[in-house]
Amino acid sequence: MDTPHDCESIEEIKEALQKNNQALAIAKIKEYVDKQNNIPLNIAITGETGSGKSTFINVFRGVKHGDAGYAPAGVRECTKVPTPYTHPNYPNVTLWDLPGVGGKHFPADQYLNDVGFEKYDFFIIISDTRFRENDVKLAREIKRMKKKFYFVRSKIDNDLRAQKLCQSEFSEAEIKEQIKEDCIKCLQEQGIQSPQVFLVSSFELHLHDFSLFIETLERELPQHKRNALLFAMPNISQQIINKKKEAFQVQIKWYAALSAAAAAVPVPGLSVGVDAALLAAVAKQYAVSFGLDVPSLENLAKNTGVSFKDFMASILSPLAGIEITTDRIIMVLTQCASTAALMAAEEGSRFIPFIGIPAAMALSFTTTYRMLNFILDELADDAQRVFEKALGCNTTE
Repeated sequence: MDTPHDCESIEEIKEALQKNNQALAIAKIKEYVDKQNNIPLNIAITGETGSGKSTFINVFRGVKHGDAGYAPAGVRECTKVPTPYTHPNYPNVTLWDLPGVGGKHFPADQYLNDVGFEKYDFFIIISDTRFRENDVKLAREIKRMKKKFYFVRSKIDNDLRAQKLCQSEFSEAEIKEQIKEDCIKCLQEQGIQSPQVFLVSSFELHLHDFSLFIETLERELPQHKRNALLFAMPNISQQIINKKKEAFQVQIKWYAALSAAAAAVPVPGLSVGVDAALLAAVAKQYAVSFGLDVPSLENLAKNTGVSFKDFMASILSPLAGIEITTDRIIMVLTQCASTAALMAAEEGSRFIPFIGIPAAMALSFTTTYRMLNFILDELADDAQRVFEKALGCNTTE
């Protein structure tokens, strides 16, 4: 669905094309696409020492010990000042590790001002036990500042493992419900009305309440921020993969419009070169977000025990698990007969008097639109297959 800003951009592009100003049209399209792909999202993570803040930040970003940008974790307070950790693939998304609230250094009533609350889009308050007085004080201050906050009960896997060892009749659902009820009751007793608590294990994001947590964030974030969160998300469910695909599909018309604008310039071979470079750049975005680039697949292999070779065996797209170059894109284009025919027709039509340029623009739009949908479909399907193979070796009893 187009936003008011989308409609305004469409009108500006139309006006530039009507005035035969292809350079301005291309600039406007690039400006819009770049702006959509670089919307900043700042997420504040806070909680007491040892609650699992740093681990959550690392796992969310797919960063391991020894990697650049690793957030140090430990039982001692590692965070003395608000520390930003950018997503390695999406530098517009930053998770901020905030110092633990309370104590002489960060008293609750001054905490938000001390950490610069205005820069954050929302706060995640993490606890590995019951939420305490300082957590509640912080939540009240965040609410007073008209910001969103969410309670995350971490390390739920540890609780379930401990209960399983000491109970002869173990029910995971009952234990989780009891833990959640205890957290909610504790928050209500301290004056928090209708609190939502999400049970999360940073080492098992595909389990428990993490998917529900992400759905809640998506629903409550401003519309222009949602894709920034979604694209940076690890692929921990088929639903997230499908949502990413839907979000990418909305953008395709803009890339197709950029291709059409380039086709209006009567230079032999220019449109093909622009299209190949454009398709390669967009396909890289898809592959990275779906976790199908080589570094992501290698990390997944290390984390799950499934070999890189086995993941590659489940992949069908020629653009997954490989470096995507313009030459690679041209090879894929030429293997698709209908697309190759459209490209040839576009190149020939641009030099037909009067009708050549409009015809070339229409053909270029159609070619790019079809190819991006084709690439997206194949990569999304591969992401599902990789997820299923990883899940098969990463489930709990």
